[in-house]
Amino acid sequence: MPSPIWHTRRGFLLALGVGAATAAGCASNDGPVVTEVPEYRLGAGDTLRVIVFGETELTGQFEVGPRGTIAYPLVGEVEAIGLTPVEMATRIQEGLGAYLRSPNVSVEIANYRPFFILGEVQRPGSYPYSPNLTVQNAVATAGGFTYRANRNRVFIKHANEPAERPYDLTSSLPVLPGDTLRIGERLF
Repeated sequence: MPSPIWHTRRGFLLALGVGAATAAGCASNDGPVVTEVPEYRLGAGDTLRVIVFGETELTGQFEVGPRGTIAYPLVGEVEAIGLTPVEMATRIQEGLGAYLRSPNVSVEIANYRPFFILGEVQRPGSYPYSPNLTVQNAVATAGGFTYRANRNRVFIKHANEPAERPYDLTSSLPVLPGDTLRIGERLF
């Protein structure tokens, strides 16, 4: 049986770890920073690879259009926006159930929608998204910071949010498909 001192040290270290994790996730008094990447939701501009096992005519790539749907054979327009790939597979599978016996459907992302970067970077614009992209990687993709850039803060507008929010610029701050990043000017 461990000694009471060991329990006290373990509790202290646990509290220290929780405190450090909490501090790492906070930007400032301007608002919280969430560095956990949420489950991916489909949006306009994503290209999906739909696989129907045993049905090569129904397997292919489909782009989510501006209205948030894909045109799928036999089923017609299928709402995709806001769904996870698994939920999309279930929706297509249910639609195909009227035509096929026990269809087995899989959906994966072939190409993600782009992200956008503005402000104090060398080449602002739209860039292709790649999984596990961070803000620092995005800045590097855009040619790096300008000499006037604030290298401590970034403003991010996620695709599903109405306004941008400030975040402390850390090496692990994630970028999601459809995000708009703005690098501001430093004050001095």
